Amino acid sequence: MYDLVVIGAGPAGVNAAMRAADLGARTALITSGDFGGMAANDGTVPVRTLAHAARLMREARQLPKYGISTSDPNLDYTRLLERAAEVIADVRTHSAWRDDIERLGVTLFERTGMVHFVDAHTVEAADGTRLEAANIIICTGGTSRPLNVPGFELTATPRDALSLQVLPRSMLVIGAGATGTQVASIFNAFGSHIQLFQASSRIIPTEDEEVSAAVASAFRKSGILIHEEFGEIESFEKSSSGVRMVFVKKDKRVVAEAELAVVAVGWIVDDQTLNLGAAGVRTDARGYLQVDDYLRTSVPHIFAAGDVNGKAMLVPQAIQQGYIAATNAVRGATMAVGREVSPIGSFTDPEYAQVGLTETRARELHDVIAIRIPFESTTRTIIDSQTVGFCKLIADPQTSRILGCHIVGERAVDIIQIVAVAMSSGMSVDELARIPFSFPTYAGVIGRAAYRAARELGHDVGFPKTS
Repeated sequence: MYDLVVIGAGPAGVNAAMRAADLGARTALITSGDFGGMAANDGTVPVRTLAHAARLMREARQLPKYGISTSDPNLDYTRLLERAAEVIADVRTHSAWRDDIERLGVTLFERTGMVHFVDAHTVEAADGTRLEAANIIICTGGTSRPLNVPGFELTATPRDALSLQVLPRSMLVIGAGATGTQVASIFNAFGSHIQLFQASSRIIPTEDEEVSAAVASAFRKSGILIHEEFGEIESFEKSSSGVRMVFVKKDKRVVAEAELAVVAVGWIVDDQTLNLGAAGVRTDARGYLQVDDYLRTSVPHIFAAGDVNGKAMLVPQAIQQGYIAATNAVRGATMAVGREVSPIGSFTDPEYAQVGLTETRARELHDVIAIRIPFESTTRTIIDSQTVGFCKLIADPQTSRILGCHIVGERAVDIIQIVAVAMSSGMSVDELARIPFSFPTYAGVIGRAAYRAARELGHDVGFPKTS
């Protein structure tokens, strides 16, 4: 019998297993598929690989502007898929996590097939592997949320879209959150005709309103057709071109057709496969595993970390939660999930990223100043012909504390990490403004925004910032 069994070898599960073993617990890690989970095998890693290919195609089209003669880039989609597979294999092979798992003495059961609960202390896999433990952590991620409409079986998930063997000439993407916009942006760059559908009034609705507007504008200029508040889906049907979506908007039936329809309307836990009822583990109203602040489920010795609990469905947060869940499983409930600074970003074209409060939310809670620096006014973006976008820094005028930052444009996901570090360390805009950022860099826009904020607050921070 193990002290702890971790189900799922994605970021949350691997970190949970390492933390538990480091604390001296006899630990087993069991996964239905490959080590690394969805993030490494059919999620973040392949998405970023395809997004990089889209970036290369875009940059290749700029070569004549810099006096470099070449023909227009042509996509060999088969070769791109081969490259994505190579990247995934390299990540698996060179992952330091696997070395750490072995060094710490974690027993790894890989490619076992689906794992389910037999009782509250026992799990069993499709290949017959049966493990018992005093404590269990569920880190199985989730699956795409289905739509309860006729013909839904004719649609694809984002995971399906990213593993296509043939590039579709046209695509309907239903759901314009982070996942849907990435799918739309990538395949638009590859030459597919994209229609993007969002039920609410704006795409990426969890982002700052200016971010949503800027990304939507850039998408439209790139040829993506965006349908906001598109109405209610009535059905999906087969058509001569592939699939037809019938929806009703303002009492009128409307039809949209494409070779492929991708539904990206959310993420839920696959509780049927896990057989949670056998262990007495409950889900919440949204379909995620119900957990408390210590990541305990309704059964005190069973914990849940990562996407499966619906708290923050991102790799860095999953890693944090794996650490917290394992600490509490081994030592007892001593570490609660806090409100850590969590930078978020997406590899669309243009990229967007954020940390902290949106401007709307900040104004509900504080008196604020919001400084906006357009990318077209910064040196590096002009040099690279990447002038679409902006950086918006939000601060509290009473304390000079940074409340949030929102960026649209080239390298936004990388730039936002600087602000996250500044916020985590408690830096004021004055202190951030005094850092002499290298010139010319994309990151320099942060220093310039901080300088503008400090000056608006009447603070003397020295020489003017360049970026």
